[in-house]
Amino acid sequence: MSSPRSIGIIAGSGIYPETFVRAARKAEPNARLVVVGFENETRTDLESQVEAFRWVRVGQLSKLIKFLVSEGVTEAVMMGQISPKNLFDLRPDLRILMMLAKVKKRNAETLFGAIAGELEKDGISLLPATTYLDDHLPSAGHVFGPILKPRTLEDLEYGFNIAKQTSALDIGQSVVVRHGTVLAVEAFEGTNACIRRGGELGRNKDAVLVKVSKPNQDFRFDIPVIGPQTIENCADAGIIAIGIEAGKTLLLEKEKVASLCAKHHICVHAL
Repeated sequence: MSSPRSIGIIAGSGIYPETFVRAARKAEPNARLVVVGFENETRTDLESQVEAFRWVRVGQLSKLIKFLVSEGVTEAVMMGQISPKNLFDLRPDLRILMMLAKVKKRNAETLFGAIAGELEKDGISLLPATTYLDDHLPSAGHVFGPILKPRTLEDLEYGFNIAKQTSALDIGQSVVVRHGTVLAVEAFEGTNACIRRGGELGRNKDAVLVKVSKPNQDFRFDIPVIGPQTIENCADAGIIAIGIEAGKTLLLEKEKVASLCAKHHICVHAL
């Protein structure tokens, strides 16, 4: 009799890792779920939902890999965010220092790609971060909230084209637009800060947010995500519509997102 499949989860912050755990349980009830959580990032209640769990600091790559290998993991997913403050407070171990020395251009894609390479050296392949989550990837068209007015849809389409260009340059994957003017472009500070800045510049009225994937994005470790907090932040900033990329954006806690969209009169539309 074969051993149950062991799937590693390298879990950052937010509800994303828990969403994966629920979907994996539904798709493969007999699978063993083995989680590495990061101190001051990963939700603590995730520990009770899986078969094996280990806390590490951001930067302890050797400890992370050794734990997964000891649990018989040969495939893993990487999901959830690491806050910029923790990345700047990085206390790297020797393995990650040696890895960083080989990475000349340091952005999310090259760094996570290098980590994937280190995992592969120990026989662990990274699965797409969308594994088991197809029903969380909206197809094109209206998703939640009020139906768009033509002018708002034009702003979303314009923002989509701009965001595709900025993401191709590794600047950011989100923009805020109001009446054909780009108010804010996401950079290192992240989407939430971009939303706040765009809202302030747009006087908290009639702006839209657009979030896209990068050209040739590696969906093993980097995929656009929106959830309830995105809707709340947009409501505070006076944003009336959110444009996402169809089939390439994860929508987490869908029922709560739908309720918040109705409450705040915010449309989510997949382009």
